Amino acid sequence: MKKYLIVLSAAMLMSALPSFAQKFSISTNLLDYACLGTLNLDASYSVSRRWSITAGARYNPFTFNEGDPSRQFQMRQQSYAVGARVWPWHTMSGWWFAGKLRYQEYNHGGIISRKAEEGDRFGAGAYAGYTYMLSSHFNLEFGLGFWTGMAVFREYSCQKCGVTTAHGRKYFLLPDDLMISIAYVF
Repeated sequence: MKKYLIVLSAAMLMSALPSFAQKFSISTNLLDYACLGTLNLDASYSVSRRWSITAGARYNPFTFNEGDPSRQFQMRQQSYAVGARVWPWHTMSGWWFAGKLRYQEYNHGGIISRKAEEGDRFGAGAYAGYTYMLSSHFNLEFGLGFWTGMAVFREYSCQKCGVTTAHGRKYFLLPDDLMISIAYVF
C-alpha cells in the first residue's frame, strides 16, 4: 500500500508540473555556410501553442586571398537578433511568420568591386517560412525575410589601402535569412 501511495503521489506531482517536451529548438542555417562560411546558430523557445521567441547569432571572421590586395574579398560580420514567431497551427511545425530586432557589425568588400565597406547596422525585419517535421527531434525549416534600419558606415576605395571615399549614416532595406535550416527540437 505504501508503494502504491508513493507512485500515485509521484504521478500527481509530475502531472502538475509543466511539460517541457518540444519546447526548445536549436537550428543552423545551411545556406549561411555557403555565404563565405558564415557560422550561425538560432535558439527558440515555445511560450504557448502558437508563439515562440527566438535569439540568434551569426559570425564570419574569414578573409580570402589576404596576401593579394587586388584579389582579396571578405564578408566578415557579427550579428545578433531577437524576435518572435507566430505559428498558425502549432509551434515547431507548419507555417510561421516572424519579426526580429537585429544588430550587425560588418566589413565586406572585393566581391563585386574592389571597394570595401564597414560599419554597424541596426533595425527590424519581417520573415515567413515553413517548418517540416522530419522526426520527433529533427525539423527542416525554409524561410525568407527582409530587414530595414539605419547603417553607420565608412567606405574605402579598396580593402587594404585605407583611403576613405564616403562615411555617414544611411537607411537600408536588405533581403535577409534566405533559409534552409536543420533544427534539433527537445
